[in-house]
Amino acid sequence: MKEKLIIYKQKITEYWSARKKYQKTAIISGFIVSILAIFAIIYFTNKTDMAPLYRDLTYQETGQIKEVLDSRSIPYEISQNGTAILVPQEQVDALKIDLAAEGIPKSGSIDYSYFSERSGFGMTDNEFQMLKLDSTQTELENLIKSIDGVNDAKVMISMPQEGIFVRDSSQEASASIVLNTRSGQQFDQAQINALYHLVGKSIPNLSTDNIVIMNQYFEYYDLKNSTDQGNNITIASQLDLKREIERDIQRQVQQMLGMMMGHENVIVSVTTDIDFTQENREENLVTPVDPDNMEGIAVSVERITETYTGADNEAGGITGTQDSDIPSYVAGGASGSGDYERMEERINNDVNRIRREIVESPYKIRDMGIQVMVQPLDQQDLMAQQNTVNDIKQILSTVVRTSIDKDALGENPSVEEMEDRIVVSLQQFSGQVSFDREENSFIPLWVYISVGALIALVIILLFLLFRKRKDDEEEEEYIVEEEKIINIPDIGTEKETEASARRKQLEKLAKEKPDEFAKLLRSWLSE
Repeated sequence: MKEKLIIYKQKITEYWSARKKYQKTAIISGFIVSILAIFAIIYFTNKTDMAPLYRDLTYQETGQIKEVLDSRSIPYEISQNGTAILVPQEQVDALKIDLAAEGIPKSGSIDYSYFSERSGFGMTDNEFQMLKLDSTQTELENLIKSIDGVNDAKVMISMPQEGIFVRDSSQEASASIVLNTRSGQQFDQAQINALYHLVGKSIPNLSTDNIVIMNQYFEYYDLKNSTDQGNNITIASQLDLKREIERDIQRQVQQMLGMMMGHENVIVSVTTDIDFTQENREENLVTPVDPDNMEGIAVSVERITETYTGADNEAGGITGTQDSDIPSYVAGGASGSGDYERMEERINNDVNRIRREIVESPYKIRDMGIQVMVQPLDQQDLMAQQNTVNDIKQILSTVVRTSIDKDALGENPSVEEMEDRIVVSLQQFSGQVSFDREENSFIPLWVYISVGALIALVIILLFLLFRKRKDDEEEEEYIVEEEKIINIPDIGTEKETEASARRKQLEKLAKEKPDEFAKLLRSWLSE
C-alpha cells in the first residue's frame, strides 16, 4: 500500500512538473471556483426562507409569541427593533391559526368582550364606569389603527361626571389622541377632518373643539373647515393663503428667470399686501333699452285723432236792450264756415330692470413687491448686465400689473409706480454650498466586479483550452513524424529475433507495471 502511495505521488509530481505556468493557473482557478460553487450550492440548498409571522407588535406581545415558539422548538428571528417575528415560510399559516386559537398575542387591553366574560353582581358603579371607559378607549384605538398609515394609536378620554341636578349635565367630554404614523406618512385635510368626526361621533357629548390629535413627532393635526368664507376666515388661514400666493408667484418668477439666467444664479422674494374684506351687496338697476337716445322699448301705443268741418249760423235776434247787453250789438255768431282737429298719442315704454346679488372675492392683492438678486455671468460686461436688468424689470412689471387689483393700482399705472414695486440687484453669491453628486446605481459595485471576474476567468479558461488543444495537435504531428522516421528500416539492421522481442516486452512491463514485473520475478525465482 505504501509503495502504491509513493508511486501515485511520483506520478502526480511528474504530471504537475510537466505542466506549464498557464496550465497550473487554470487548474488552481478551476479548483477554487469548484469549491466556491459547492459551498454556494450547499448554502442555498440548506437555507431556510423566513417570512414575517406578525408585524408592529408591542414588546409584551413579542415576548408572549417568543415564549410559545420556544416551547415548540420552532426557529424564529426577531427584527425591526423587537416589533416583528420571522418564522419559516412553510409554517406561517399554521402558526397564525394555532396562536389565534390560543388567543395570542394578548394585548392586555380591555374590550367589550370583558363584560360578557366577567359580568357579575359584585361590580360597583365606579368599577363599571372605569371598565366602560377603558373598553371604549381600546375599541377606539383599534378603530384608528385600522386606518392606512397608522401603526399604533393611544386614546385618552375624559368623561364628565354625571351630576345630580339637571344643570350639572351640561359638561362636555374631551379626548387626546397620539398617533404612531408610518414613516413619511402625510394626511391631507380631508382625512384629518374625517378622523375628527370619527372620534367625535364615537363618544357622547364630545365636540370637535375638545379633540386634540398629534403624532409621535409632536406634529398637531388641526381641524379646518373648507367651507369657511368671508368673516369666518381665521388669522391662521389668512396667513396660509398669503404665503401660498407669495410662494406661487415666487415659483413662477424663479422658474422663468432660472431658464434665462440659470437656477443657481437667481434668487426671488415676493411680498404682498392682501385685503381679506368681503363685500355682499344687492343692486337693482333700471337702464334704457336704447342707451344712445335714452329710450325704452314700446310696450303699448294708443293714438286718438278728432276732426270737424262745418258752417256757422247767421246772426239773428233783437238788439240788446238789457242792462247787461251791449247797445246796438247784434247777438249771434258771424257768418261763415269752421274746422276742428285734435290728435292724442299715448306710448307706454318699458326699460331694463336688472337685479344683481354680488359677493366680492374674500381677498384682493392691494400691493405687491418683488425683490430679485441676480449673479452676473463672468463673460458679461457692464452694458450687457444693464440690459439684463432692464429686461428683468420689464418682465416683473408685467407680473405686478396683472396681479394687483385694478381698483388699487388704477387703469394706467405709470412707470415710476411699477419701478417702486420692483428691485433688481446684481450681486455675487458667496453663500452657496456645493455638494458632490453621487450617482445612485441600482446594482451594487461588487456585482459588476464579480461578473467581470467570472467573464475574465471564462475567457482565460477558453484560451488555455484552445491553446492546450493546439499544443496537443502539434505534439501528435511531431510524434507521428518521429515514428515514421524511426520505423524506416535500414539496410544494415538485423532482423528481430524471439529473444529480443521477449526482452523488449519485459523492459516495457518493468517500466509500466513494476508491481506485476516484481511478482513475475518472484515466481521465476521460486521455481
